[in-house]
Amino acid sequence: MPVQSYSAHVQELEAFGMGYPLHGQERDRAVLGSWRRCIDQHRLDPSHTSDAHIVPAGQLRAHQEESEPLIHIARSGLERLYQQLKGLDYVLLLADQHGVAVDFLGHDRHASDLRNAGLYLGAQWREDTAGTSAVGTCLATGEAITVHQSDHFNFTHTTLSCSAAPIYNLQGELAAVLDLSLLRSPAERASQQMALHLVTAAARRVELANLMAQSGSDWVLRLAQSPDFLDVDTDVTLSIDPRGRIRAMTHAGARMLATSAGLDWRQRQLLAGKPLSHFFDVDTNQLPLLMRDRPALERILRARDGSIWFALALAPQERSRAPATSRPSLQPALQALDTGDAAVRQVLQKAAKLAPQNLPILVQGETGSGKEFLARALHAASGRSGAFIAINCAAIPEALLESELFGYLPGTWTGGASKGRPGLIEAADHGTLFLDEIGDMPLTLQAKLLRVLSESEITPLGARAPRKVDIRVISASHRPLAELAAAGSFRSDLLYRLNAAELRLPALRERSDISTLAKRMLAHLGCNLPISETALAALQSHHWPGNLRELHNALRYAAALADQQIDTAHLPDALQATTAMAADSATPQPAPAASLEQVLAQCNGNVSEAARLLGVNRSTIHRRIQRQQLSRSFSKPG
Repeated sequence: MPVQSYSAHVQELEAFGMGYPLHGQERDRAVLGSWRRCIDQHRLDPSHTSDAHIVPAGQLRAHQEESEPLIHIARSGLERLYQQLKGLDYVLLLADQHGVAVDFLGHDRHASDLRNAGLYLGAQWREDTAGTSAVGTCLATGEAITVHQSDHFNFTHTTLSCSAAPIYNLQGELAAVLDLSLLRSPAERASQQMALHLVTAAARRVELANLMAQSGSDWVLRLAQSPDFLDVDTDVTLSIDPRGRIRAMTHAGARMLATSAGLDWRQRQLLAGKPLSHFFDVDTNQLPLLMRDRPALERILRARDGSIWFALALAPQERSRAPATSRPSLQPALQALDTGDAAVRQVLQKAAKLAPQNLPILVQGETGSGKEFLARALHAASGRSGAFIAINCAAIPEALLESELFGYLPGTWTGGASKGRPGLIEAADHGTLFLDEIGDMPLTLQAKLLRVLSESEITPLGARAPRKVDIRVISASHRPLAELAAAGSFRSDLLYRLNAAELRLPALRERSDISTLAKRMLAHLGCNLPISETALAALQSHHWPGNLRELHNALRYAAALADQQIDTAHLPDALQATTAMAADSATPQPAPAASLEQVLAQCNGNVSEAARLLGVNRSTIHRRIQRQQLSRSFSKPG
């Protein structure tokens, strides 16, 4: 396959896009499928060239944290493969499910060239960003592939030759891609057949190591079509739980089981949980007959479709000698929010499972209870490559909220920016949009937001054509949205879109970790002073209408006044009033939540002080005063 000039490359792509037959080039069917997606779905311009995109360091860390268990398992295998290819100038990349290179092995002397080519840590190879590439096309199809030189859509990458294979997790999801690439390679595409074989075999070994590390007390059944390789390099591996049911499988295992039972391998729910006897003429009682103490030729299984397999069964106790690598229960960003309260930990464990999923999440909880902290941790644990964009729907005037969300084109109105302005939704493309106090969003805007969620597109003010966006929406409210929807002040169809998953944070007064929280907050403030027992008792007895925000402000106040130790005298007046009650009870009972009227009374009607305690804007307090008809009682400006 001769190296193409820029003009010839663009002409071939444009001709293909218009439906003309290709002349003089033999392209892999998967490559042509990727070209079609790049042109029709991703709207990429064949004439446009761009350097490799390297994600910022902060985003790379988030991707690496999400993939850390897989990186740990894969690393030794990657290093072994890299050593086998030493001297051949190959580069190894491990890309996550978002197309970002989270691990990398390459020659230091080529570091600058590799980074420019995108064969480097943090490179983004998703198909809609980089066009046709081995990593991006493997992610799109789920199949191993070689993308050789001018197979690449972007002309900038046409000097590269890349072979990639998918790595599936135990839930059947495509979790990563292993890529083996060359900066410069022979012109013939066939020269990379060995590279494709090696990277496919390495990916299969990573899946096997992952299954073995997580199989616990299960039997493991390894299958091969030839007895000669049964004990060294099997084709299929399955994990069987103590009840004799399939718990997990490698990707090849899923395909084999599906073929055996006449099912679709993509529907793992039809495979996992089924008895072993559903697929083979054997059950768990006969697995000891398939262990190493018998010759391989005698360890035969017949699948339900009639195919013959040679088997090796590994009993649970055989693997108990080796330490298993367990997946951490919480990603680091979520772990940072765990300060010992059981209710909060339960929320975080649920969040850890939801974070990588592209589901809209509704976070409910009182004002100041930490909803934005949780939203940011969810974003960090999601591995999404875009930014976290937060907007408080209650803090922006209704007249400006639409333009803030959707943006506007030049000349849309007098006084607008001369070049227009992109909206916050567009700024969150490939990232997370956090809509705080969603319950205060006007009904007219709720309808437009519903369209964004259902169509994945926005139309800026003044624009005629919509723009595609890829966002993950996390919304939050201290108000019960279900009740608002029942009352007609919130769209029920939007509610169903927003709360595909719901997380509810407990109020601070309901938590058992106030002491730990206080000490951690003081450390963040740079204060190393101890807190007296009476001061801690006062903190634990207070009803905390402002939740975490109020606690943070109280500690800032105390840290500014204290010299040697934080005592009750250094706490705000509202907390000092609870000191005597705290001293009388070794186990304080949580006090009921204060109403807006009680908070205003505590602040002598000062709206600014009430807003500070509740962690909201003054405009929100004024609206609630009017809504609750408290304006006659509390009219003191502030």
